[in-house]
Amino acid sequence: MANFYVTTPIYYINAEPHLGHTYTTVVADTLARFHRARGDHSELTTGTDEHGDKIAAAAAAAGVSPQAYADRISPIFRDTWSACGFQVDHFIRTTDPAHQRLVQECLRRVHANGDIYFSRYGGLYCTGCERFLTEKELLDGKCPDHRTPPTLIEEENYFFKMSKYVDGVIAHFEAHPDAVTPPHYRNEVLALLRGGALGDLCISRPKQRLSWGIELPFDRNYVTYVWFDALISYLSALKVEGEAHFDALWPAAHHLIGKDILKPHGIFWPTMLLALGLPLFRQLVVHGYWLHGDSKMSKSLGNVIRPLDMKARFGMDAFRYFLLREMAFGQDAVFSEDAFVTRVNADLANNLGNLVSRTLSMQQRYFSGTVQPLQPRTAEDAGLVAAYEEAFREVPRLTGDLTFHRALEVLWRAIDQANKYIVVTAPFTLAKDTAQLPRVGAILHHLLEALHATATLLCWFLPETSTKIFSLLNVEPSTLLPPTLGWDDHFPVGHRTAQSVVLFPRIETPRAGAGV
Repeated sequence: MANFYVTTPIYYINAEPHLGHTYTTVVADTLARFHRARGDHSELTTGTDEHGDKIAAAAAAAGVSPQAYADRISPIFRDTWSACGFQVDHFIRTTDPAHQRLVQECLRRVHANGDIYFSRYGGLYCTGCERFLTEKELLDGKCPDHRTPPTLIEEENYFFKMSKYVDGVIAHFEAHPDAVTPPHYRNEVLALLRGGALGDLCISRPKQRLSWGIELPFDRNYVTYVWFDALISYLSALKVEGEAHFDALWPAAHHLIGKDILKPHGIFWPTMLLALGLPLFRQLVVHGYWLHGDSKMSKSLGNVIRPLDMKARFGMDAFRYFLLREMAFGQDAVFSEDAFVTRVNADLANNLGNLVSRTLSMQQRYFSGTVQPLQPRTAEDAGLVAAYEEAFREVPRLTGDLTFHRALEVLWRAIDQANKYIVVTAPFTLAKDTAQLPRVGAILHHLLEALHATATLLCWFLPETSTKIFSLLNVEPSTLLPPTLGWDDHFPVGHRTAQSVVLFPRIETPRAGAGV
């Protein structure tokens, strides 16, 4: 059994959960479930980032203290992820006392090693990014992400000798080509590391400008830069469980992030880890943006999609399916109401839903739900089995490669084959001849096996749907992915299946101008 540790970013609480947060957490939950199905020990960490300029400003605008503001917003994330059905093992808040103690311990260690110094600095500061930007990063004089001009700030601060560790990070990424994936993000990180323009990292903010943060252990007049604080949450999530737990899980760390925070994770974080004498993460996994029209979805642009709204209207699994199927991991994707409705109706309501409904309905109609014996396989039977054998080979492989959309394509090819099998074998026609009922029973037995295989491979993608199918088949859910398909093994003659239900009602096309 291997270990697998996956993290989302700890989400900044200046906005409530939206599509961007949800996609990252859906992927993390999918990967964690996949590794559990493989028999690995798998843990998922998420949480909230609660310090910094934007939180102080949001709290002031709300007329409350930053802590009171954080205490109101952070539970919304925790409760939302619980309502979405995500299996979260660690939920970290950067205001947690244990996390704050670890941040100060890390600062003490790096400072004691001589890797922190005091200096005056002037630079272009973006409040939205909470970091200084270089001229090269600006687009028409503005931050490319927040579309606002940065502010020129000059002040005395503490700096981390990041440049001292850049060569070590380059060497690690060169020796481990999959440490940052997909590859074009690795190339982007290496270009920044090799560019020679990184310098050192400002890791403090004077309290006279910002008091809401973790106090530096060696100077009470300063608080910690929000990124030096937030990144350490990946360690504190494990450290609270004890050093043995940390030592077992940390080498298996996979950080799942959006491309907008590639620089802090691909440059700040590995240099910090080297300065702390810790091994680097196993993999940095980077995805693209969800766009609405030509724009990234964000609260500031007013084009957010909220997960619980989608769950309430269409079900969480329909939302999960669209996100995993529509985005080629690592690239940008467009969310549109028409695409969502088309995808859900075609793939879930028509293909999967009809397969489940037709199979179980015929099983009830012709045999009162009782499973009949198999017969020697015909060419049609063999074709169905072959489609699912391919799915059992390819879906886990493609999931492990992060090509979720292709994994689902392969599984849906098998589902399509099962629907075609019904048309070609025509059990509804054969059943009119009582002499053909043994063949009808065998056909339906094969279709039940197809549903079992489908539910097994759906367990990490669409967990609620997988559980429902197993329940309708009246069998225990498969908690571990078997090494082979195991066709013919799941339904002894005489086993009884349940009545059919509608898994995914068709979505009526929204009125023109109406949003999902």
